[in-house]
Amino acid sequence: MALSAQKPMEFPGERQLAHPGPYKNALLNALDDEVIGRLHLRPVTFELGHEIEFPGTVIDYLYFVEEGMASMTTTFKDGSQVEVGMFGYQSVIGVSALMGTKRSLNRVYTQIAGRGYSSPVEAAREEFALGRKFQRLALGYVQAQLVQVIQLAGCNATHNFEQRLARWLLICADRAQCDTFRMSHEFLSEMLGSTRSTMSLAAAQLRHENLIEYTRGVIHILDVKGLRKKSCECYEVVEAYLDNYIEYDGGITNQGAGAAAVRP
Repeated sequence: MALSAQKPMEFPGERQLAHPGPYKNALLNALDDEVIGRLHLRPVTFELGHEIEFPGTVIDYLYFVEEGMASMTTTFKDGSQVEVGMFGYQSVIGVSALMGTKRSLNRVYTQIAGRGYSSPVEAAREEFALGRKFQRLALGYVQAQLVQVIQLAGCNATHNFEQRLARWLLICADRAQCDTFRMSHEFLSEMLGSTRSTMSLAAAQLRHENLIEYTRGVIHILDVKGLRKKSCECYEVVEAYLDNYIEYDGGITNQGAGAAAVRP
């Protein structure tokens, strides 16, 4: 399957974005028309399961997600993989190319179908080299990614699987701006680095507590507040930084329940 350039699609179950504007992607929405023009954006649809990047392949485009969600994984010699990053409407796929990376280091592919915009990498590099707002926002997003990787590495080593599953579901829903999505037990266990039986037991417990519905590979979050209580504090740390990297250049403090200061 390939990314296709066509008119934007409509998707059910969509949430209302916190910062309405001409674009749903947070970074694009913060740029003025002149910068947008220099990025030479082209609308694309992200088909389910489409491989956006693969280790060793040349990065030709940056992708700004408007709807849907993609995963970045580390793939091992035996073919197994573990998720190390997630992309949604706050995200830019391929941002490492702005810092000199020519070939992808990870696999990136669509988990929830959606749409967005592509920008030729050379156009994006030229804009980045001007040292203006686009550069600041791109570097802010890279910092947000680093916060996510560091926090989730600690999470995977410390918190129990039910907490980690709750955290993953919340982040997935936030990235896609949708509370219903299709995910198999096998896929979820692979993303979270567990066995299928462990995943099944954890999902059954969340279902027993009426936090989610999970039938025939379709997950529906029933109780967001309850799922947040079930999750560890890592969800709030990661989401607080992603929600604020557009507005802030330095560290932020999440003052809600389970608050944690982020000072990378």
